[in-house]
Amino acid sequence: MAERCDMTTHTLRYYERVGLIQPVGRARNGHRRYSDADEAWLKFLHCMRATNMPIREMQRYAVLRDRGTDTSLERRRILEEHQATIAAQIAALEKAHALLTRKIANYRKIEDRICVPNAVPAEADRTMVAAN
Repeated sequence: MAERCDMTTHTLRYYERVGLIQPVGRARNGHRRYSDADEAWLKFLHCMRATNMPIREMQRYAVLRDRGTDTSLERRRILEEHQATIAAQIAALEKAHALLTRKIANYRKIEDRICVPNAVPAEADRTMVAAN
């Protein structure tokens, strides 16, 4: 299951320990038996963690989820707040990316003008890459 959800077994056990997933049933040999619903939930948790949602928020969401559909408004609000956080991060990253793009272009112009010894000018480098 860890592999299918793109996480480590350590993370899987940790999620169980901190209450993000309910204890999972076991086969006679002691191996855990996950359902399709467990897999979908684990993939959701993995996605939320990949977006840097704090474990505490994930736990809050999990508790509400366990309470049922009456908590849908609260769960939606948690997700909307997190979505707004991600949007702000994306905007900051786009701004940083644009700045880096400008700086790199400036360095290429400088390198083209001073013709650094043993360096291939940026245009020649791009031409060689295109030719290959």
